[in-house]
Amino acid sequence: MKIAVVGPAWPLRGGIANFNEALALSLQDEGHDVRIYSFSLQYPSILFPGSTQFDNGPAPQGLHIETCINSINPFSWFRSAKTIKAWKPDLVIVRFWLPFMGPSLGCVSRRLRKIAPVIAITDNVIPHEHRPGDRLLTRYFVRSCDAFIAMSRAVLLDLDRFDKRKPREYLPHPIYSIFGDQLEKSDALANLQLDPEFRYLLFFGIVRKYKGLDLLLEAIARVDHKSLKIKLLIAGEFYEDKEEYLKLIREKGLEDVILLHDKYIPSTEVRNYFCAASLVTQTYRTATQSGVTQIAYHFSRPMLVTDVGGLAETVPHGKVGYVTSLEPSVIAASITDYFANSREEEMARNVEEDKKRFDWSFFIKGIMTLKDKLNRS
Repeated sequence: MKIAVVGPAWPLRGGIANFNEALALSLQDEGHDVRIYSFSLQYPSILFPGSTQFDNGPAPQGLHIETCINSINPFSWFRSAKTIKAWKPDLVIVRFWLPFMGPSLGCVSRRLRKIAPVIAITDNVIPHEHRPGDRLLTRYFVRSCDAFIAMSRAVLLDLDRFDKRKPREYLPHPIYSIFGDQLEKSDALANLQLDPEFRYLLFFGIVRKYKGLDLLLEAIARVDHKSLKIKLLIAGEFYEDKEEYLKLIREKGLEDVILLHDKYIPSTEVRNYFCAASLVTQTYRTATQSGVTQIAYHFSRPMLVTDVGGLAETVPHGKVGYVTSLEPSVIAASITDYFANSREEEMARNVEEDKKRFDWSFFIKGIMTLKDKLNRS
């Protein structure tokens, strides 16, 4: 089967691009002919808060990627649709994560659904950070698709605000396997030049308000980190004012506890951070699903997540980690329990067993089941 995947890919960076590349590779492993049609311009520079949108690493091997969609140039939308139609795909998979992308992806999808079913993988339908016009742009996109995949039940419910009739499936976010094999913790610590006398919590990814780094810092201040010999490693680029967090670190006297790697972490270095960590932390205020959770699963790392969005349905509490409230004292109590009672080895074994349910083969099977429903309708 010829399958077109429409959405970000190399040389664009980030979790959405990583997912699309992993999806394409998994589809190819199942015997399908896959092409990714990505963005020549994803965000105008005035709207992008980071340092760069591009990954300076090598292109992924074995993938056909065409950069053709300019998010703010309607002429490119029509050209891109024409290019994809000329390839004559049997199925189109479109990745939707932000209302801003509604016009470009919606325009392309409307033209492609004339020749093939269009299934949207919807990371978010209601965005974490609201802006005027969000509902209008999302509605335009939703109406351009034939069916939907949501990777959390929360997003599946959000879809009801825009459409209640079209077919949809809940398919949990698969595990990322594109960041290499697991390393020994000692090797990962050495690669990052971290002191092996300490144990490390990891906060990974871009820093935005909804990700709750401040809640984690408040919690760490309540933990007896000296006796537990723990430090917090923050690895990611700040997409907002870093000074707010630095001030909180100073106020709480955490200067010796926090290690700040405030930069984009390239794909080739991701495994060092996860394999060095004893516990991966996601103290989010809002969430749908998270790629960070699935990277932690890949590297068999226990997790602490807050009970928001789809995080709790991914992380069984007390088995592979902790599901807590947003209250810093509750987060702190879970961190203390984990390290004081030496839970890491047992929970890591549980993660290794539990991650089997997130294999890519289940996700691909779900896509094909949804396509079959469309063919029968």
